[in-house]
Amino acid sequence: MSFLWKSSIGRKLVMSVTGICFILFLLFHMAMNLVSIFSPAMYNNVICTTLGANWYALIATGVLAAGFFIHILYAFYLTLQNRKARGVERYAAGQKNPGYVTWASKNMLVLGLIVLGGLLIHLFNFWAKMQLVEVLGGHENSLGFHPTNGAALILYTFSNIVYVIIYLIWLGALWFHMAHGFWSALQTIGWTNTVWLSRVKCLSTILATIICLGFAAVVVFYFAVSLGCGGACGL
Repeated sequence: MSFLWKSSIGRKLVMSVTGICFILFLLFHMAMNLVSIFSPAMYNNVICTTLGANWYALIATGVLAAGFFIHILYAFYLTLQNRKARGVERYAAGQKNPGYVTWASKNMLVLGLIVLGGLLIHLFNFWAKMQLVEVLGGHENSLGFHPTNGAALILYTFSNIVYVIIYLIWLGALWFHMAHGFWSALQTIGWTNTVWLSRVKCLSTILATIICLGFAAVVVFYFAVSLGCGGACGL
């Protein structure tokens, strides 16, 4: 198992596998959130109730948290190792091959930090007021909502224009991070070749766009709803 930490290939493999797992989770999470647009009641009664403080949801949350921590840890370590190994040559490489070194690839760590910051805000806005409240035995969160009343919490959060802007910026950074990271991860695993690389890059762009547009649709929809009811309506 030391191969996964001591070897450069092993570290990239861990980064790739954890990254792909998170992209698949985001796709699933986005699809669930879209349900809240079409049926807030179904979102609350089926999705929020099923994925509350149930044992399987808690195990999944723990696995996701561990995987994300490992992904971040390896990202910092790989970035430091690459900078140490290449020095100023990393800039020269980008100038010699401007078409190969994309903006996203040169700024993956910065994009990752923005994604991390957005995730922390998201955990504060939703996880801490839903699953965590249930785990601690509460029947209402600090806003007076039941932990399974996710639709009302979404409406409350995105009635605030500041959070709308923050989330849209976050989704923009997430798009760049995923659009580059997905095809790069598949390349590391060995699922691409010279023929399929351009196709996988196109697939990565499409997948990142679907995920981010899906999340953005929820943000914009609930902001529009809040404007329509003056922020005083309930779900």
